[in-house]
Amino acid sequence: MTTGEPVTFYDSTLRDGAQTQGVDFSVADKQALAASLNRMGVDYIEGGWPGANPTDDAFFADRPRYSHARLIAFGMTRRPGRSAANDPALAGLINAGAQGVCMVGKTWDFHVDVALGIDRQENIDLIGDSVAHAAAHTEEAMFDAEHFFDGYKNNPAFALACVEAAYEAGARWIVLCDTNGGTLPEEVERIVGEVSARIPGRQLGIHCHDDTGNAVANSLAAVRAGARQVQGTLNGLGERCGNANLISCMATLALKTDFKTNLTDAQLRELTGVSRELDERLNRAPSQGLPYVGESAFAHKGGLHVSAVQRDPRTYEHIDPAQVGNRRHIVVSDQAGRANVLARFHEIGLELPDDDPQVTKLVETVKAREFEGYAYDGAAASFELLARRALGQVPDYFGLNRFRVMDDRRWNARGELVTESEATVTTTVRGEEVMTVATGNGPVNALDLALRKALLGVYPQLADMRLTDYKVRILTPQAGSGAVTRVMIESADRQGRHWCTVGVSANIVDASFNALHDGITWKLYHEGAPAIAAAAE
Repeated sequence: MTTGEPVTFYDSTLRDGAQTQGVDFSVADKQALAASLNRMGVDYIEGGWPGANPTDDAFFADRPRYSHARLIAFGMTRRPGRSAANDPALAGLINAGAQGVCMVGKTWDFHVDVALGIDRQENIDLIGDSVAHAAAHTEEAMFDAEHFFDGYKNNPAFALACVEAAYEAGARWIVLCDTNGGTLPEEVERIVGEVSARIPGRQLGIHCHDDTGNAVANSLAAVRAGARQVQGTLNGLGERCGNANLISCMATLALKTDFKTNLTDAQLRELTGVSRELDERLNRAPSQGLPYVGESAFAHKGGLHVSAVQRDPRTYEHIDPAQVGNRRHIVVSDQAGRANVLARFHEIGLELPDDDPQVTKLVETVKAREFEGYAYDGAAASFELLARRALGQVPDYFGLNRFRVMDDRRWNARGELVTESEATVTTTVRGEEVMTVATGNGPVNALDLALRKALLGVYPQLADMRLTDYKVRILTPQAGSGAVTRVMIESADRQGRHWCTVGVSANIVDASFNALHDGITWKLYHEGAPAIAAAAE
């Protein structure tokens, strides 16, 4: 292994990631993600398989050229019994207009014998023919050696003959694939090392699936053994257990090793944003535990940990979170000490002396409320309001006199069974009592709409606020229908802000209102909305 050598990154999210259960990219999704991948510093973007589906066809029909990344079209080698020049699928791949092509082919003798049912030499010949044809008609030809590690372990001579045929035919990259994700790091390192004795490592790539949870480790092992291209997907997206998480590979190789990458500091800072953009497009909550970019990647809950991090972040943080566009997150919970609370005060712009008695009081308040069922580690907005209210900084924007929610389950005029919720809210705004009624899809939606109807005339800042997530947890299941319920609500606005609030009650609607009230109050506070008294003058 020689450190200091360049390593390139190849993203296959737009094809491999699209094979994930429940994932279906639109053309617009693929275009936007490809632009973000280019901004993030990926060297190659695999756009999809031309001819496989209308979405990929439309993407390549309107293909852009990127400032950094090269666009690659994926396909397969020629079919047995056809010449490379007369294979329609290969022609479609080459004519897609991408800057390069990556062709998948069999390298496991078992597959050649059983799946293709052809002579093994013919398989070797079709690989060489296809690569030579692609190399002559595109800017860059790559060979994707499917199930290479299984093939190598079963018949090393045949697997090597397949990849050597691609190398001799002019492939820029020969990508060794752990297609079923069953190979372990020590096996990958040994096999890649043996292959690199026959094919230069500067032309070897690695493509790992995560079925044993080793995809990133296998990718790094391959680089240690000589491979110089790493393939993967954003957040490890992919079929079954997913692919190697390319974000983890990129950050690790750039920040933890002496290998050279093309990544600038600015591109590394894009990693967190692009990771979360993918989840936004998939309409799913980001995985908090993702290395480097997850919300919990630099989160600290125990008071001793927080004290240590404040003295020297290297104690519990392996890098500066800002290097990858993330941030430190100090969690406040019933395990929190003064250090946690002071750190959170600093985050929200509150500076209090260490010996201020209000800090001690707030720590005890947090512990008491979490004993009742509140959870502030996932509801930062409610914690901020708790702290600012204790310091007298949060106005009463409106007063709630009463609310009532009714559910109506009935047959409509079309003979359809429907359920509708209706909320009646009586509030005091600007010194005046206002009663509003709204119907919604469920009691929380109806309550939210009724509150907005009462408040929007006075507080137009609420017009762009929306609820994005709603979670319920039963805290005392042994109490049956009288159980205490915790409700977490996530809200967002057009400025890109997201905030979470919490409510607890034996009544789920009451708990929901408490969380909703905090969400509205947090929005108004950060918008600088006037207090009731000021508005009534």
